Formats: sequence, structure tokens, C-alpha cells
Amino acid sequence: MKQKIRRKLIQIAAFGFTNCHAGNFITGKLYNGRFKDFCTPGLNCYSCPAASVSCPIGALLAITGRADLKFSFYVWGFLLAIGALIGRAVCAFLCPFGLIQELIALIPVKKFNLPKPLTYVKYIILALGVIVIPLVLVTTQGSTPPIYCKYICPAGTLEAGIPMLLTHSNLSNSIGPLFYVKLGILVAVILGCVFIKRFFCKLLCPLGAIYGLLNKISLYHIRIDKSKCINCGKCRSACQMDVDPHLTPRSAECIRCGACKTVCPTGAITIGFGDHKESRKASQPSSISS
Repeated sequence: MKQKIRRKLIQIAAFGFTNCHAGNFITGKLYNGRFKDFCTPGLNCYSCPAASVSCPIGALLAITGRADLKFSFYVWGFLLAIGALIGRAVCAFLCPFGLIQELIALIPVKKFNLPKPLTYVKYIILALGVIVIPLVLVTTQGSTPPIYCKYICPAGTLEAGIPMLLTHSNLSNSIGPLFYVKLGILVAVILGCVFIKRFFCKLLCPLGAIYGLLNKISLYHIRIDKSKCINCGKCRSACQMDVDPHLTPRSAECIRCGACKTVCPTGAITIGFGDHKESRKASQPSSISS
């Protein structure tokens, strides 16, 4: 329970820091100060009135889509450093849209698992919508819009599109088919999150795909003490990402939320920084865990 409360407090703090200009939801203004030059580790729309920092996916696409073909060393370096350090723990602790999904999942209905093949969709979106198509278009047309942000991202619709329409009546004249398509995507994602925990994380998030690719090398990870594990299956049942921690503790889907550790009856699971080989040893007082 302490782990869950601690994680929720960190999520709320991260959400508040990333969106500390809540008053702008009333005025309809956007913060454009110096902190917008920096990225948040999680997914949060740049155009959200409350946003204090930039979204890394939006920043990547903004630079990739420029006619001068500059490479975003800062954004890629930032994402690779965060991913190598904590992997997809960003999704569980630091992502504002991750918190929104968890709040939606509190609606008391039966939950289902997403078919595993569909978890690869986000990697296709990352490859095509964030890397390949923007590069192809910018080399053939001279510039390109932020493909993922413009045509898919439900976070942008929820955090920026709808609030801006509510505070700027003149924008209603510019609503076209694309907005209704994105609104449909948002509704589908919300419904998905009602019935499937972290539906967006599993299916559509290119940022989660980047961090997932780095999960196997991240310094912050799950460790399993094989001498204590009794294969009871409780960790698998508790996982909101449909991972079996005792078999694949470094799964690309694992977000290191700690739910598996909380329910483990023998204390076989620890989460923290340290040598992965420790997972095969008996528990030691000196091991570092959360």
C-alpha cells in the first residue's frame, strides 16, 4: 500500500509540475516562457494551456519536419538518457497522460487484456508516424506537419484542442473533418481505458515504445529472487500491463509500477537500481529496492 501511495503522490507532483499554469484554462492563453524549451519525460501536449514544458514527441516532430533537416540531438539524447536510466518507469511515475488513464480505469467495470499482437502497433506508429514518414515528406516536400500530433494524439485533443475551442469561440469556424476524426480517436481511447488498463500505453503511445526498447538495459528494473519465487501467479494477475514479471522481468511492456512487488507473498520481487544478477541470489540486506 505504501508503494501505491508513494507512486500516486509522485504522479500527482509530476502532473502538477508539467501543468502548473492551470489558470490558463480560463483565459485560453498558452505559456511560452523559457521552460517550454525543455521537454517533460512523459506525454503532455505542448499546446495545453496549463503546460509548462514541451512534449518530447512534439519536439521531435517539430525539428524533424523542418526544411533544414536538422537532427534533434537534444530530444533524442534526453529520451535515451531517461530510458537507459529508468526505462518505462516514466509511464508509471512521470507521465501526465498515464495518470489520466489510471483515473479513467477506476470506473468499476470488468477489465480485459489487450491481445498481445496489438501491443506492437505503437512500434509501427513510432517508426512510421514519428520517424520515417516525417523524414520522407520533409525531403520530398521541404517541410512536414507533426504527423502523430496532428492526426493521432488523443492527449493533444483532450489537453489542447478541446480547451482551446472552449475559450476561443472564433476557432469554432475552423473545425473540420480532421478534428472530428481526432475526437473519435479520443473517445475510442477513453472507452478503451475504461475496459483495458492503460489502453493507450499498450496500443498507441510512441513514447512508451521508445522507453520500452530501452527497458532491457535500464538501470532501474525488477529483480526476481528465484529461490523465493513460488510461481503463485499473483504478480501476473496484479500487473496492469499484462506482464508475467517472474518470467519476463525486463519486458518492454513493464512500467515498474510496483504492483507485482506489493502482492508477492514471499518478497521475491524487488525494484530498484542494481546488478541484474542479484535476482538469482538469496535476498540480502544490502540490496537496493524501492
